[in-house]
Formats: sequence, structure tokens, C-alpha cells
Amino acid sequence: MLSKRIIAVARGRALAGRGAGAVAMSRGWEVARRAQFHSTRLLQAETVKVPQMAESISEGTLKTFHKKPGDRVEADEEVATIETDKIDVSVNAPAAGTITELLASEEDTVTVGQDLFKFEPGEGGAAPPAPKDETEPKDQQVDKSSPVPPAPTEQDKKTEGVTPQKEADKERKKEVASGKDVDKAGAGAKTGQADKKPSAAETPKVAGARSETRVKMNRMRLRIAERLKESQNAAASLTTFNEIDMSSLMDMRKKYKDEVLKVHDVKFGFMSAFAKASCLALKEIPAANASIEGEEIVYRDYVDLSVAVATPKGLVTPVVRNAEGMNFVEIENEIAALGKKARDGKLTIEDMAGGTFTISNGGVFGSLYGTPIINLPQAAVLGMHSIKDRPVVVDGQIVIRPIMVVALTYDHRLLDGREAVTFLVKLKEYLEDPRKMLLA
Repeated sequence: MLSKRIIAVARGRALAGRGAGAVAMSRGWEVARRAQFHSTRLLQAETVKVPQMAESISEGTLKTFHKKPGDRVEADEEVATIETDKIDVSVNAPAAGTITELLASEEDTVTVGQDLFKFEPGEGGAAPPAPKDETEPKDQQVDKSSPVPPAPTEQDKKTEGVTPQKEADKERKKEVASGKDVDKAGAGAKTGQADKKPSAAETPKVAGARSETRVKMNRMRLRIAERLKESQNAAASLTTFNEIDMSSLMDMRKKYKDEVLKVHDVKFGFMSAFAKASCLALKEIPAANASIEGEEIVYRDYVDLSVAVATPKGLVTPVVRNAEGMNFVEIENEIAALGKKARDGKLTIEDMAGGTFTISNGGVFGSLYGTPIINLPQAAVLGMHSIKDRPVVVDGQIVIRPIMVVALTYDHRLLDGREAVTFLVKLKEYLEDPRKMLLA
């Protein structure tokens, strides 16, 4: 009936000048508009599945749901975080809408393709107000969303400006003064209002207590443990040490760090110098940049430099690709960008895949000596340590110089002692006189 009526009104446009025809057309289009509005709201709920994370990753742990049923989301807004043994994967809303159901629980193991949550597509943001029923008389249309507040009583005026927290603080002081707070827990249990259980951080430590706390290992820590043990079992690891006089490099950094920061907007640290010197030393000792695949040794004419970065979940090694072709500033920019992504939990599989040689800087935490573990299938890893003033002999004179101890752990299946020691000697020469890097 509605469609016939609208067609009749449309065909009678010549009579639009008459009052009845104009009113009929207006009402007809208004009814059609309402029907269209309600039809767009009846959208089918969609099911979002666990996304494809990487070729080598098929499952993960659902760590957090950032939304709950009934919450509105915008397109591409993060809804859940899945922790894998390598990276954290964000699951985002494919479109704006409303979360209707969560199909998994936090700490569950979820697999690729598994149903994760349901949502109903629609406009994001605040929920739209319900349309008024225009069939009601205007004198009966009341704005129910804005009721008239009652007039304040005398008691309300007295308590105006007093927050619940202030009242709780006052009550607490009275209990402490009277000694009632000692029996508060028991009284709460009797009245059915038991106190909130204190967290481990809030629980006071008692002398002589022998408490224990068990925490499930996250997937990244489990994977790190597995890889480190695999490295110890597979590689014939050996470590050699040397000392580097950091005077020249520190003078160079002091002289140019402000200019580099001003022009390139990046801090000029020691990592870029060690990275560049390592790339040059690897050209002379190619076995340190190689790997074993079956019964073959793979030599490379490029350096994909893995840089160890500490995160709250464990050590990760994002890769600076083709580091051999970069200058100091380019290396610093890349390391800074990867470090930020690591700390923000935004590293991807591509950021950490590969790597032909690793540098680990334990000196930022105060380490003086250390033997780093090889990051298989790589052949070697360089360990940097803290800089300490020490008395050394220079031209027959005892002088104080800033000294760093460096360590090279290498796979003895690929490198002999002569090659490993030569690598550190070359590194020492480049860093004690950075100008040599321009001539290499």
C-alpha cells in the first residue's frame, strides 16, 4: 500500500500546488525515509577471526581484549592483542561498529582462523539518539533523556563538594584513632562487605616470610630460552676479548653530537661507530658473517646487522639491513626507529627475520665483562660493555684512558682463533682512530 501511495503521489505532481497533494507527498517521502533509516540499522553481525600472523606462526596467546561487548569501535581500532613467540599481533576492527560478543578468553591459546569476536557494523562513536515518535501529540512528547533534577535539599547543600573519597579518608582516620581498623576485615566479613584483596605489591612484607609467586612464562620468553639452549647445544662457542681506548671516538662524538642532532634530528651514539667498524672488519674476515647450512658454508657480501634491544618481555634482535652501505647517521636513524618499535611492541616478523651478525650492548646496563651467546644460524656476536677510566701505558707513560672491554663469541666450527682475534684487532684499530674508516 505504501509503494502504491508514493507512486500515486509522484504521478500527481501536477496537482502539487493543491494543499492535500503537497501534504501527501511530504508524508509519503517521510515514511519512506524512516523505512530506509531502519533498514540500514539492521546489519548482519560479523565474526572476526584470528588473522594470519606469519608463515612460521600458527598460534598465540590471547593476552588482552581492549574492548568489551557493547563498546563502540572505529575502523582499524585495536580490539585484541595476541602474543606469539616472536611478536605481538594486534587484531583490529575491520569497520566501525559495536562489539557484540567475545568468543575467547584472555590467556587462551588461539590459532589462525579461529573465531575471536563478533561485532555489528555501523557508525562508530556515541550511540545515536532514538527517534521521536512524531505520531504523538506535541504536548505529550517529553525529552526522557533530560529529566528535570529535583530541587536540592538542606542535606544536599551541606554535603556539596564532599567527595566519597574525602568521606572515606575521614572515616579511616576515625578508625585508626579508635583502634577499630584492627577488626575491620572481620567486621566486613560479618556484614557481607569484605575488603578488596590486596595485591602482591600492596601486601606488607613480614620478616622471615618464605612466600613464593608463580608466573606463567610468556611465549617470547619461552622461545628465547629454547633458542639460547639450541645455540649452546649446536655451536662450538668460544669467546675472545680485547680492550679499546675510547678517547678518540668520545672526542669525535662530543664534537659533532650537537650538530648531528640539529641537522639530522638523531642522537649520535657509539652504536653507529661499532656497527660501521664491524661491517669493515667483516669484509676482511668473511667467515664471521657466514653461516652453516647442512654441509655447506654460506658466505655473504652484505651485512644484515642484528641489534639486541631489551624489552619488558625479553631480548629481541631487529635487523638493520645492508648496514655495510650506510653511514653513521643512517645507521643511527635505523637503530633508533627499530628500538622505538621494539619498546612499543610494534616489531613485525620482517623486522627480525634474517640477520648475519649481532651486536649486543650490555654496557648500557653497567656490564663490565660478558660472554654473549651466538644468535643461530649466525657465526658470531659482538658484546660491548661499559666504559671505565683505567691506568694504561702509552709511549712509556702511565695515563688514564676510558677503556671498553669487547667480547667476540664465535662458532669454532666456522672460525678459528686466529680469525676471531684478527676481527677484534681490526675493530680496535678502526674505533681507536675513526678516520681509518674513511680510508677502508
